[in-house]
Amino acid sequence: MKLKGIVPRTWRVLRKIFIILFIAQLLYIILLRWVNPPVTTTMIASWFSLWGTDKSFKRDYVSMDEISPYAKLAVLASEDQLFPDHNGFDFKSIEKAMKHNQKSKKIRGASTISQQVAKNVFLWQGGGWFRKGLEVYFTFMIEKIWGKKRILAVYLNVAEMGEGIFGIEAAAQTYYRKPAASLNREEAAMIAACLPNPVKYTVVPPARITSWRQRRILTQMRYIGPDPDISALVTAENLSKKK
Repeated sequence: MKLKGIVPRTWRVLRKIFIILFIAQLLYIILLRWVNPPVTTTMIASWFSLWGTDKSFKRDYVSMDEISPYAKLAVLASEDQLFPDHNGFDFKSIEKAMKHNQKSKKIRGASTISQQVAKNVFLWQGGGWFRKGLEVYFTFMIEKIWGKKRILAVYLNVAEMGEGIFGIEAAAQTYYRKPAASLNREEAAMIAACLPNPVKYTVVPPARITSWRQRRILTQMRYIGPDPDISALVTAENLSKKK
Protein backbone atom coordinates (compact mmCIF):
# COMPACT_ATOMS: atom_id res chain seq x y z
CA MET A 1 0.00 0.00 0.00
CA LYS A 2 2.84 2.37 0.81
CA LEU A 3 4.42 1.73 -2.57
CA LYS A 4 1.16 2.54 -4.31
CA GLY A 5 1.05 5.87 -2.47
CA ILE A 6 4.68 6.75 -3.19
CA VAL A 7 4.41 6.31 -6.96
CA PRO A 8 1.56 8.84 -7.48
CA ARG A 9 3.24 11.37 -5.17
CA THR A 10 6.55 10.98 -6.98
CA TRP A 11 4.82 11.44 -10.31
CA ARG A 12 3.09 14.61 -9.10
CA VAL A 13 6.40 16.05 -7.86
CA LEU A 14 8.17 15.20 -11.11
CA ARG A 15 5.32 16.69 -13.12
CA LYS A 16 5.51 19.94 -11.14
CA ILE A 17 9.28 20.09 -11.63
CA PHE A 18 8.87 19.51 -15.36
CA ILE A 19 6.23 22.23 -15.64
CA ILE A 20 8.40 24.71 -13.70
CA LEU A 21 11.45 23.94 -15.85
CA PHE A 22 9.42 24.21 -19.03
CA ILE A 23 8.00 27.61 -18.07
CA ALA A 24 11.45 28.81 -16.93
CA GLN A 25 13.17 27.89 -20.18
CA LEU A 26 10.32 29.38 -22.22
CA LEU A 27 10.61 32.67 -20.34
CA TYR A 28 14.38 32.58 -20.86
CA ILE A 29 13.95 32.12 -24.61
CA ILE A 30 11.53 35.04 -24.71
CA LEU A 31 13.88 37.21 -22.62
CA LEU A 32 16.78 36.54 -24.97
CA ARG A 33 14.71 38.01 -27.78
CA TRP A 34 15.96 41.35 -26.43
CA VAL A 35 18.70 40.54 -23.88
CA ASN A 36 22.09 39.07 -24.78
CA PRO A 37 22.92 35.65 -23.27
CA PRO A 38 24.97 36.23 -20.09
CA VAL A 39 27.20 33.22 -20.73
CA THR A 40 27.22 29.94 -22.66
CA THR A 41 28.60 26.51 -21.82
CA THR A 42 31.14 26.90 -24.66
CA MET A 43 32.39 30.14 -23.13
CA ILE A 44 32.69 28.53 -19.70
CA ALA A 45 34.64 25.59 -21.15
CA SER A 46 36.92 27.96 -23.05
CA TRP A 47 37.53 30.07 -19.95
CA PHE A 48 38.59 27.02 -17.97
CA SER A 49 40.82 25.77 -20.79
CA LEU A 50 42.70 29.08 -20.82
CA TRP A 51 43.20 29.04 -17.05
CA GLY A 52 46.90 29.16 -16.23
CA THR A 53 47.96 30.03 -19.78
CA ASP A 54 49.19 33.32 -21.23
CA LYS A 55 46.03 33.62 -23.32
CA SER A 56 43.01 35.62 -22.21
CA PHE A 57 39.27 35.13 -22.59
CA LYS A 58 37.66 37.83 -24.76
CA ARG A 59 34.00 38.63 -25.29
CA ASP A 60 32.19 41.83 -26.23
CA TYR A 61 28.54 42.02 -27.30
CA VAL A 62 27.49 44.65 -29.84
CA SER A 63 24.23 45.48 -31.62
CA MET A 64 23.60 44.71 -35.28
CA ASP A 65 24.11 48.39 -36.12
CA GLU A 66 27.65 48.09 -34.75
CA ILE A 67 28.58 45.21 -37.04
CA SER A 68 29.88 45.65 -40.57
CA PRO A 69 27.50 44.46 -43.29
CA TYR A 70 30.43 42.49 -44.66
CA ALA A 71 30.73 40.52 -41.43
CA LYS A 72 27.07 39.55 -41.62
CA LEU A 73 27.40 38.63 -45.28
CA ALA A 74 30.61 36.67 -44.70
CA VAL A 75 29.14 34.38 -42.03
CA LEU A 76 26.08 33.74 -44.21
CA ALA A 77 28.33 32.92 -47.18
CA SER A 78 30.46 30.67 -44.99
CA GLU A 79 27.96 28.92 -42.76
CA ASP A 80 24.42 29.07 -44.12
CA GLN A 81 23.59 30.59 -47.49
CA LEU A 82 19.96 29.45 -47.26
CA PHE A 83 19.49 31.06 -43.84
CA PRO A 84 16.76 33.52 -44.98
CA ASP A 85 14.75 30.76 -46.63
CA HIS A 86 14.68 27.76 -44.28
CA ASN A 87 12.75 27.29 -41.05
CA GLY A 88 15.84 26.43 -39.03
CA PHE A 89 16.78 23.18 -40.79
CA ASP A 90 18.38 22.59 -44.18
CA PHE A 91 17.06 19.11 -44.90
CA LYS A 92 18.87 18.73 -48.24
CA SER A 93 22.22 19.46 -46.58
CA ILE A 94 21.36 17.09 -43.73
CA GLU A 95 20.59 14.32 -46.22
CA LYS A 96 23.85 14.94 -48.11
CA ALA A 97 25.84 14.96 -44.87
CA MET A 98 24.29 11.67 -43.74
CA LYS A 99 25.16 9.99 -47.04
CA HIS A 100 28.70 11.37 -46.90
CA ASN A 101 29.23 10.28 -43.29
CA GLN A 102 28.15 6.73 -44.12
CA LYS A 103 30.98 6.45 -46.67
CA SER A 104 33.71 8.59 -45.09
CA LYS A 105 35.50 8.68 -41.74
CA LYS A 106 35.69 12.47 -42.01
CA ILE A 107 32.42 13.68 -40.50
CA ARG A 108 30.59 16.45 -42.35
CA GLY A 109 28.15 18.65 -40.48
CA ALA A 110 24.99 20.26 -41.81
CA SER A 111 23.98 22.58 -38.98
CA THR A 112 22.32 25.84 -39.93
CA ILE A 113 23.12 29.10 -38.15
CA SER A 114 19.88 28.63 -36.21
CA GLN A 115 20.97 25.20 -35.01
CA GLN A 116 24.40 26.51 -34.06
CA VAL A 117 22.82 29.30 -32.01
CA ALA A 118 20.48 26.83 -30.29
CA LYS A 119 23.44 24.62 -29.39
CA ASN A 120 25.78 27.43 -28.32
CA VAL A 121 23.28 29.39 -26.24
CA PHE A 122 21.17 26.68 -24.59
CA LEU A 123 23.11 23.43 -24.78
CA TRP A 124 26.62 21.98 -24.80
CA GLN A 125 29.11 20.79 -27.38
CA GLY A 126 29.19 17.15 -28.40
CA GLY A 127 26.80 14.68 -29.92
CA GLY A 128 24.22 12.22 -28.75
CA TRP A 129 20.58 11.82 -29.66
CA PHE A 130 19.34 13.46 -26.48
CA ARG A 131 21.29 16.65 -27.13
CA LYS A 132 20.28 16.58 -30.79
CA GLY A 133 16.64 16.30 -29.77
CA LEU A 134 16.96 19.33 -27.51
CA GLU A 135 18.72 21.18 -30.33
CA VAL A 136 15.75 20.57 -32.62
CA TYR A 137 13.39 21.93 -29.95
CA PHE A 138 15.41 25.08 -29.24
CA THR A 139 15.99 25.70 -32.95
CA PHE A 140 12.26 25.55 -33.58
CA MET A 141 11.57 27.91 -30.66
CA ILE A 142 14.07 30.62 -31.57
CA GLU A 143 12.93 30.56 -35.19
CA LYS A 144 9.37 31.23 -33.99
CA ILE A 145 10.14 33.68 -31.17
CA TRP A 146 13.30 35.52 -32.22
CA GLY A 147 13.19 35.78 -35.99
CA LYS A 148 16.07 35.74 -38.44
CA LYS A 149 17.74 39.07 -37.62
CA ARG A 150 17.89 38.31 -33.90
CA ILE A 151 19.26 34.82 -34.54
CA LEU A 152 21.98 36.25 -36.77
CA ALA A 153 22.78 38.96 -34.21
CA VAL A 154 23.16 36.40 -31.41
CA TYR A 155 25.29 34.17 -33.61
CA LEU A 156 27.66 37.03 -34.41
CA ASN A 157 28.00 37.72 -30.69
CA VAL A 158 28.42 34.22 -29.26
CA ALA A 159 30.27 32.28 -31.98
CA GLU A 160 33.85 31.38 -31.13
CA MET A 161 36.16 33.16 -33.59
CA GLY A 162 39.51 32.15 -32.21
CA GLU A 163 40.80 30.46 -29.09
CA GLY A 164 39.00 32.20 -26.24
CA ILE A 165 37.63 34.88 -28.60
CA PHE A 166 33.86 35.11 -28.73
CA GLY A 167 31.87 37.39 -31.00
CA ILE A 168 32.70 39.54 -33.98
CA GLU A 169 33.62 42.61 -31.91
CA ALA A 170 36.23 40.77 -29.86
CA ALA A 171 37.57 39.18 -33.05
CA ALA A 172 37.82 42.50 -34.89
CA GLN A 173 39.58 44.18 -31.97
CA THR A 174 41.97 41.26 -31.47
CA TYR A 175 42.94 40.66 -35.08
CA TYR A 176 42.66 44.09 -36.70
CA ARG A 177 42.59 46.60 -33.82
CA LYS A 178 39.32 48.06 -35.02
CA PRO A 179 35.62 47.82 -34.16
CA ALA A 180 33.43 45.27 -35.91
CA ALA A 181 31.59 48.09 -37.67
CA SER A 182 34.78 48.97 -39.58
CA LEU A 183 35.65 45.52 -40.93
CA ASN A 184 36.12 45.46 -44.68
CA ARG A 185 35.21 42.61 -47.01
CA GLU A 186 38.55 40.80 -46.80
CA GLU A 187 38.84 41.07 -43.02
CA ALA A 188 35.28 39.87 -42.49
CA ALA A 189 35.83 36.89 -44.80
CA MET A 190 39.05 35.97 -42.99
CA ILE A 191 37.29 35.92 -39.62
CA ALA A 192 34.39 33.91 -41.04
CA ALA A 193 36.88 31.45 -42.49
CA CYS A 194 37.90 30.32 -39.01
CA LEU A 195 34.38 29.38 -37.86
CA PRO A 196 34.45 25.61 -38.55
CA ASN A 197 37.47 25.22 -36.24
CA PRO A 198 38.44 28.54 -34.62
CA VAL A 199 41.41 27.05 -32.75
CA LYS A 200 42.99 25.27 -35.72
CA TYR A 201 41.99 27.76 -38.45
CA THR A 202 44.02 30.70 -37.16
CA VAL A 203 43.29 34.19 -38.47
CA VAL A 204 46.48 36.06 -37.49
CA PRO A 205 48.75 34.70 -38.77
CA PRO A 206 46.38 33.00 -41.20
CA ALA A 207 46.67 29.25 -41.53
CA ARG A 208 46.81 27.94 -45.06
CA ILE A 209 43.32 26.51 -44.81
CA THR A 210 42.00 29.80 -43.41
CA SER A 211 43.37 31.72 -46.39
CA TRP A 212 41.91 29.14 -48.76
CA ARG A 213 38.52 29.42 -47.09
CA GLN A 214 38.70 33.21 -47.15
CA ARG A 215 39.09 33.21 -50.96
CA ARG A 216 36.16 30.82 -51.29
CA ILE A 217 33.99 32.94 -48.96
CA LEU A 218 34.83 36.12 -50.87
CA THR A 219 33.60 34.46 -54.06
CA GLN A 220 30.39 33.32 -52.38
CA MET A 221 29.84 36.80 -50.93
CA ARG A 222 29.80 38.21 -54.46
CA TYR A 223 27.26 35.59 -55.54
CA ILE A 224 24.79 35.92 -52.67
CA GLY A 225 25.20 39.66 -51.96
CA PRO A 226 22.62 40.84 -54.52
CA ASP A 227 19.94 38.45 -53.21
CA PRO A 228 17.12 40.61 -51.75
CA ASP A 229 16.55 38.33 -48.76
CA ILE A 230 20.25 38.37 -47.93
CA SER A 231 20.43 42.14 -48.39
CA ALA A 232 17.49 42.61 -46.04
CA LEU A 233 19.35 40.68 -43.33
CA VAL A 234 22.68 42.45 -43.66
CA THR A 235 20.94 45.85 -44.09
CA ALA A 236 23.16 47.05 -46.88
CA GLU A 237 22.48 47.76 -50.51
CA ASN A 238 24.53 46.82 -53.54
CA LEU A 239 27.11 44.96 -51.49
CA SER A 240 28.35 43.23 -54.59
CA LYS A 241 29.37 46.59 -56.08
CA LYS A 242 31.25 47.82 -53.00
CA LYS A 243 34.85 47.18 -52.19
